[in-house]
Amino acid sequence: MKVDRKKVPAGSKSPSGDLGLKRSKFPCDPEYQGEANEDLAVKRSMSFPVVALGASAGGLEAFTRFFKALPPDTGMAFIVVAHLDPTHVSLLPDLLQKQTVMKVVQAKNKQKIQPNSVYVIPPNKDLSILNRVLFLLPPPRARGMNLPINRFFCSLAQDQGERASAIVLSGTGTDGTLGVKAIKAAGGVVLVQDEASALYTGMPKSAADSGYVDYTLPSEKMPDKLISYFSTERSSIVPAGSVENTRFADELPKILVILRNHTGHDFSLYKRNTLLRRVERRLHVHQIDSISSYIQFLQKSETEAAILFKDLLIGVTSFFRDPEAFDILKQQVIPKLLSERADDQVIRIWVPGCSTGEEVYSIAMVFDEVMESMNRQVSLQLFGTDIDDGAIEFARVGLYPPGIRNDVNPERLKRFFIQEKSGFFYIKKGIRERIIFALQNVIKDPPFTKLDMLSCRNLLIYLTAELQKKLLPIFGYSLKPNGILFLGSSETIGMATDLFAPLDRKWKIYRQLPESINKKLIVQFPTQMPMDQKKTTVKKTMLPVPEEINELSILESILHQSEIPSGVVTDETGQIYYIHGSTGKFLEPSIGLPRLNLFNMAREGLKKEIASVLRKARSNQGEVVKRGVRFKSNGDEMMVTLTLRPLVIPKFRVRLFLLLFDLRGATGQPKSTPAKTDKKGETTEWLEEELTRTRHTLYTTIEELETSNEELKSTNEELQSTNEEMQSANEELETSREELQSMNEESATVNAELQARIDELSKANDDMKNLLDSTDIAIIFLDKNLNIRRFTPRVTDMMSLTSSDIGRPVRHFASTLKNVDMESLSAEVLHDLAMKDVKAASTSGQLYQLRIRPYRTMNNVIDGVVITLENITQQKPVKKQT
Repeated sequence: MKVDRKKVPAGSKSPSGDLGLKRSKFPCDPEYQGEANEDLAVKRSMSFPVVALGASAGGLEAFTRFFKALPPDTGMAFIVVAHLDPTHVSLLPDLLQKQTVMKVVQAKNKQKIQPNSVYVIPPNKDLSILNRVLFLLPPPRARGMNLPINRFFCSLAQDQGERASAIVLSGTGTDGTLGVKAIKAAGGVVLVQDEASALYTGMPKSAADSGYVDYTLPSEKMPDKLISYFSTERSSIVPAGSVENTRFADELPKILVILRNHTGHDFSLYKRNTLLRRVERRLHVHQIDSISSYIQFLQKSETEAAILFKDLLIGVTSFFRDPEAFDILKQQVIPKLLSERADDQVIRIWVPGCSTGEEVYSIAMVFDEVMESMNRQVSLQLFGTDIDDGAIEFARVGLYPPGIRNDVNPERLKRFFIQEKSGFFYIKKGIRERIIFALQNVIKDPPFTKLDMLSCRNLLIYLTAELQKKLLPIFGYSLKPNGILFLGSSETIGMATDLFAPLDRKWKIYRQLPESINKKLIVQFPTQMPMDQKKTTVKKTMLPVPEEINELSILESILHQSEIPSGVVTDETGQIYYIHGSTGKFLEPSIGLPRLNLFNMAREGLKKEIASVLRKARSNQGEVVKRGVRFKSNGDEMMVTLTLRPLVIPKFRVRLFLLLFDLRGATGQPKSTPAKTDKKGETTEWLEEELTRTRHTLYTTIEELETSNEELKSTNEELQSTNEEMQSANEELETSREELQSMNEESATVNAELQARIDELSKANDDMKNLLDSTDIAIIFLDKNLNIRRFTPRVTDMMSLTSSDIGRPVRHFASTLKNVDMESLSAEVLHDLAMKDVKAASTSGQLYQLRIRPYRTMNNVIDGVVITLENITQQKPVKKQT
């Protein structure tokens, strides 16, 4: 059905190229804002393909090989995007022109592209395309991490769709990776140079690792693959229900059955046109012209089933996609949502079809910004789900390429990301801890419930209207009263107007109607427990037993041969590694799981004393002795002397101590508790002694605590200062690194261009030398100072010159010519700028025609003279006869 352009409502998507003007700055929208623009697809299929080549360091060699192998009449347009030095005039168009008979030009603003032509990005410019017209834009920054290849690939994907091709050649960094994803999502073809032939493998490897590459091969073999791909006539995609194209209609269910057997996912309720386009694309990639042949190939290849599954799940997402929509959320929707929730309530958000997680993280960041502006601290719980396990694993890691700079402003990058040495950005822990990523099929798995917000963007457009009617009530059931539903700009709630009310029609933000909860919702999904309520069994594991160490066995033999009291070998934390003698009076097992720790096993009265001697031993680095320590053992009061000695065991990782319990140096015999004595005076004396000891212990503890607090405070201040300095230095170094990397890539490109020019000059110089050597004319080149610059071999017949004489004045050399002063004649020519033509005879009887002309450069500057001496001796008799 053709769309009447005159009847398109205001604000809707036009089927013309103006489609691109109404999209987000990351032009990777799925299916080009839906499936409505069928006449646009027909128009594209009749147009010539547009091929974009991206490279940085080492790209000149790859470009050269590509265009050398490229026929001149492919019917395609080629656009070359390279990392160029913004301050250097690019030689790339001239160098590429020597490799192809096609016209190679530097791209100009508002230039319409033509087939069988090559357009090269100019220095210090960004390139974009709209309706097959090139536009030059200023780069985002003068130096640093500019990504012109990503930006142009995305622009090309939006403008040309399935007629677009992206080629990633040699280069460092990751430029082109995000653009490759956009080309693939639009139905185009992606080629990457193999690592074996690339001088620099950073860009090709990054693009290949993304999983969105169709062919990986050397650059000289790419032209044949492009011609083969685009020359294959593509099957026409017809509207659902049409009697045409019955071959695909009959065979497509077989493909879906095979895909379900391999992946466990049913795509039968996906839109037919989307499925056809993806299947057709796989046929063209493998150069298979029969759908039945492809079915046989799919049955035999698990790899192809996985690739087709990934093709159907191309995640079209980015950080803060549709920035205006996120501005509406931040300024209007989220503040109201937070004001309606108490601080002790948890805000729950679900993002089904989250792909690689950018959407979930973006929502979390916006909530964090709004809470800071409102001075609120509300707990957030976000769920991101998808059926692509690879995308979920990627999202859990939270590591994104440098290209996200195009979508995330510097303030958010600094606040929510940590940049790795590789240039990749890592989501900070505070954001990642709020998000749970999980595998889930929104079609058949139970939904999350009691949600405050549900963001399902650019998923419904792939599903049939029947399935959308089933999902929207589920979304309404999942949301709390007045919960927020956030859809993509190409999606609507359809007939579910009784479930949701619009908050912003342009960006498809809706509010759940509270009264809809009382209506009977027919929600069909398996009777499994909802994902957020599934309980996981926590396995109880026993605490690890300390590892046996050979050195301790040596210590054991020493202790047994020595007459020392009972004791234990422990570390600074109180962990027991060895027990010597009988320690039952001082230690007893703790309640619960067995733990070999002094502080858990020490009897009443010993715990604080043991802690005290351990603290002193750490600071004193020597033996610590504490006498008269009172403790209770089995109801009786006893006194013991604690001795703590440091142990030196080289192979042991932790610092060990030997703690000895000595009853010989104290009142070791048990005695009854003072409270039971009949003598009142002894009880009072004991209590006073205990009180004094307790006060002393408390005073010592307070002093140690105050000292520790002061040391910790001082250390903390130093660490904060050091951290700030390191953070500042790290930012400066990161900026410098980006600038150096950019300059290195630009320098590599400039060096390659200059090297190519040097090679050309060397060849030209060789040609000139051979030309001069092959002539039978004596030629001398003099500079402005009449010094010898160059001469031909025949000059040596008249002047004794060698190669070492270059640079010497001509007057230093005598010639065999009679009555000829070359210096004076040359000086006259330089003065008058007129040619001198005289005849001269040599002492050997030869006659020469002497001509002296000014030496002119390409810029018409006089830079010396040229002297030619032609032997005309043989011409003399001829003139006499005539």
